[in-house]
Amino acid sequence: MQKKLAGLKPGAKRRTHLLLVAILWTAVGILLLTKGAYRITGVNDYGSEIVIIALISGTLKSYYVLDRSARKSISRILNFDDGTCLGAVYSSKTWLLVMGMMGAGVVLRNSSLPLGLLCFIYFTIGWGLLFSSRLAWRAWAAGKNN
Repeated sequence: MQKKLAGLKPGAKRRTHLLLVAILWTAVGILLLTKGAYRITGVNDYGSEIVIIALISGTLKSYYVLDRSARKSISRILNFDDGTCLGAVYSSKTWLLVMGMMGAGVVLRNSSLPLGLLCFIYFTIGWGLLFSSRLAWRAWAAGKNN
């Protein structure tokens, strides 16, 4: 019975896990940047300043916070055996954090925050994720030689 259940798990190679992490970070980053860009048109006087400051903040967030998390995820994946379930791409603690961030996104979207601040948050987080995704893309590309 256990062998039959094991055959149903969506197992994948380490390289596939790395690709999945790279795609997830890139896609969420682009999604948040798009949300910010869509809403920034409603900020008439200081929209370009918001974008510039948010991109600088996102770069700092990437270097000092998200890169550490990305390296930890990559290292964890590189220790997997081939055939590990795709859901293991993140630990259960990280999956809970992801769900919490999604919930926070819903709260933010429905909040009464000023539009400029909301755009700043979208651009900062989106750019930080997109920029840090470079580490997963590099790890995935390095796996081509293995």
